[in-house]
Amino acid sequence: MSSKAVSNEGFLERRFKLSEHNTDIKTEIIAGVTTFMTMAYILVVNPLTLADAGMDKGGVFTATALSAVIATLIMAFYANYPFALAPGMGLNAFFAYTVVIKMGYSWETALTAVFLEGVIFILLSLIKAREAIFEAIPTNLKNAVSVGIGLFIAFIGLSSAGIVQQGGAILELGNLKSPSAVLAIIGLVIMGVLLAKKVKGALLIGIITTTLIGIPMGVTPIPEGIIGLPPSLTNVAFKFDWTKVFTGEMLIVVFTFLFVDIFDTVGTLVGVASKADMLDEEGKLPKVSHALLADAVGTIAGACLGTSTVTTYVESASGVAEGGRTGLTALSTACMFALALLFAPIFIIVPKAATAPALIMVGLFMMSPIKKIDLEDFTEAIPAFLTIIMMPLAYSIAEGIVFGMVSYVLLKVLIGKWKDVSFVMYILSILFVVKQFF
Repeated sequence: MSSKAVSNEGFLERRFKLSEHNTDIKTEIIAGVTTFMTMAYILVVNPLTLADAGMDKGGVFTATALSAVIATLIMAFYANYPFALAPGMGLNAFFAYTVVIKMGYSWETALTAVFLEGVIFILLSLIKAREAIFEAIPTNLKNAVSVGIGLFIAFIGLSSAGIVQQGGAILELGNLKSPSAVLAIIGLVIMGVLLAKKVKGALLIGIITTTLIGIPMGVTPIPEGIIGLPPSLTNVAFKFDWTKVFTGEMLIVVFTFLFVDIFDTVGTLVGVASKADMLDEEGKLPKVSHALLADAVGTIAGACLGTSTVTTYVESASGVAEGGRTGLTALSTACMFALALLFAPIFIIVPKAATAPALIMVGLFMMSPIKKIDLEDFTEAIPAFLTIIMMPLAYSIAEGIVFGMVSYVLLKVLIGKWKDVSFVMYILSILFVVKQFF
């Protein structure tokens, strides 16, 4: 082995404390590549989702990859955790389908709100307000938020493929004979088989395979090439709308982004850290402020580049399962996202019918915390159920969280268990009620 290689190994050992975490360079790199394989679908799904809000799909692809690189590098070197970050599923859906399409704001206004959210998050991190919220939320509601977001994402997948559509009383089965629906069902079967066989990168492989099948079906356009320069950011970068910064409208949008992102990040950190046995005896994550700061800075960078909120990915659990325990895993994932920029022509031609099965499967992955919810205590079960069911039915992640938290406080108070509710929960619930009525 050359002296240079030995020197590099020594640097990685010292920087990431590999021996202290009972891991090695090979294990960490494999874990990082595995994490990338399981979350690379975001390079396809995020541009398609934000395109529904009117944004340039090519520019969003580049912004997605670059923001993932920046945020994940911060996680690697500052927090030394094996967690990867990218524009979040659920958060991008909230951006496109709630803020822009349902609430009627421009995507420029939504992007400005994301930027302001990131700035506020950094300030909240400095005074440890996010950690306080992290610790104040009941475990059952944390788990319910994850499950509810999963159902919401799965519903978006079913709808985008045309498998379900508006009709009947509210919804009805779509035209399952349409090429798009047929291709989505084929993709769902492919991904299901790959997951059942525990194939690494099952979602990415499934998306690629389904995309190829879609070419003769006329659903997938033929790519102009395989390797090329990433699309320009010109149409999406720094496209902020500052005209509504000091309005009540912007306040509501920023607050909602803050709220959704807090719980999305908190839920992911709790879930992945728990799987990696990183939580201490009190159920807290050491250096949680470092991890939270990584996604705050990533969110600011992502908004400047032209994408929705950046957050920690639950798919990081796949790398953890492969033995990843340090920031070297995150560094490896970041390098893979940087490399993906060269393959933009392939990622951009992927149709919605090929990503819809991935959305449905992500919904499945996010269902696992339901096993941890206490369904025997109705003061716990009812708020959790309302959180879960209201997200897809109200087509809003935030509304589901509001129903869950307010009902939790009300039930606990009305049966005399008011001491079970933290001060932070009381304050948040009051704010939610005020927001709904005023």
